[in-house]
This record gives sequence, structure tokens and C-alpha cells, in this order.
Amino acid sequence: MGKALADAFASARQVFEEVDAALEEKLSEIIWNGPPEMLTLTENAQPALMAVSLAAMRALEAEAGLDLAREAAFVAGHSLGEYSALAAARSLTVADAARLLRIRGRAMQKAVPVGVGAMAALIGVELDAAKAIAQEAAAGAVCAAANDNGGSQVVLSGDKSAVERAVDIAKARGVKRAMMLPVSAPFHCALMRPAADAMAEALSRVTVRPPCVPLVANVLAAPISDPADIVHSLVQQVTGTVRWRESVAFMAKAGVTAFYEVGSGKVLTGLIKRIAETATAASIGTPDDVARFKAARA
Repeated sequence: MGKALADAFASARQVFEEVDAALEEKLSEIIWNGPPEMLTLTENAQPALMAVSLAAMRALEAEAGLDLAREAAFVAGHSLGEYSALAAARSLTVADAARLLRIRGRAMQKAVPVGVGAMAALIGVELDAAKAIAQEAAAGAVCAAANDNGGSQVVLSGDKSAVERAVDIAKARGVKRAMMLPVSAPFHCALMRPAADAMAEALSRVTVRPPCVPLVANVLAAPISDPADIVHSLVQQVTGTVRWRESVAFMAKAGVTAFYEVGSGKVLTGLIKRIAETATAASIGTPDDVARFKAARA
């Protein structure tokens, strides 16, 4: 993940060096060489995914002449991707984003003992119906909509027993698919309150600048640029719903016709195509992707 970018572009390589220096360890070695069980620890996975996104973004700027401030209407990111989006828009430095995501990963893992919380994906259901299922399943415990991903895909999060009940209820109601997810913690629900408190404290020690283009925030599905608003939304995001469907729909309605997913993977590209059907969506995460983007601008 990201190795080809680092090999091909000095600008990308510099990002990995910045992240390694900020964390005072060779995270790049884990990203490129594993072992997988080390990389998938959320305290490593979160800054790693940001590093790859920013490596690709810096390559686009250096190689293809991308000027985010001039050419983009908005930035947005899904969950931890919001930190990548803010770093891309120069609201956070890469070093601060890496340190914050390391703290966020550790705090999220620590917030709930392993095995106490869980998450489940419901496919073929819209947000209101998923919320109703979660509310019925809660029965005094925590069960909430964590991600409204679009394409009739909603992820629930909370106490394990309640989430398991939600899966059973969803199946009984004829939801197309309902399945438990192999996650290490119940992200984006009230059980993450200790992690939200940790992020409030961590963010208070960091300089957050106005982004060069507005951030469409996960918890608002609306654009913000004021640093105080950004900090507040990042804290709220830890326990709040990632409103991805609404965020993409907002951008499309505001006139965005082309979306680019910058970094590792193509999951968001697929979701965007289902939410904003008249827009184009493409992923950029390899040297070939950077070359194609550059060629299209020639």
C-alpha cells in the first residue's frame, strides 16, 4: 500500500518520511512489509491510510500540477478520512494528522473492552428503516446507525448483544443482507465517548487552520471552514453518524460533477457512483492513476 507511489515520486516519499518522523517509528515499514496483523491494528491503520492518501495527493500536486484551492469545490473524508481531507486542504499538517490519528486509534480501541461492542452491516435498507431496527434492538443498551454509506447500505454499532438483536430483526423484516462485521471496536456510537473526550483534549493542543476549500463534515453533511467548527465536528464524529450519503448528495446538488477518491482503495468511488448517479467518480492511488490524471489534463 503506497510503496509504488513512494518509489515513483519524491513528493510521495516525503510524506511517508514526515509520518515516520511524527510518530517516531517506521510506520512506512509496516505499511509496505507488514506483518498484516500489525498494520490492521487501528492505531496503525488510521495514520497509515492517511499517509497513503496524502502521498497520492502530493504526487498529484507535484506531477500533475493539481491546485486544490483553485480546482476543487470541497474536500470530504469518510471517518478517519476526514483527517486526510483536512491535511490535503492544509488545515492540518501531515505530522499533526498522523499524531492525531494515532491517538484516535488507541483511544477508540481502549474505549470499549474487546468483545463488548460490535458492528453490523445492513444492505438493502435506508437510514430511517435502519434507525428503527436499531431502536427496537437497543432495549436499554446502545445500538445506533454508525455509517449511512449510501446505496442502501447502513452500518450499525453498539453493545454486541443489541447489534446481534438488530441483525435478527433486520432478517425478520426482509432486509436483503444483515451481517456482523469483523471489527475491533464499536465505532461511531455512544460507547466511544471516552475516545471523543481524548480527541477533544488532543485537538486542543494542535493548530487547525482554515482549509483552502471547505470541508463537508461527516456529522453535518454540510461545509465548514472555521477552525473551531472543524474541531467540534471532529470530536462529535467519534460518537456520531458518518453521514456519507448526505454529504455526497450535498456536493452533487451544489454542482460537483467529478469526484476523486485519493488514496488506497476504491470503496468510496463505488458508493459515490450509486449516490450521485450523474457525476463521475474515479480513484487515484497508484503511479498509473497519477499519470492518467495528468494525461487527461494535457
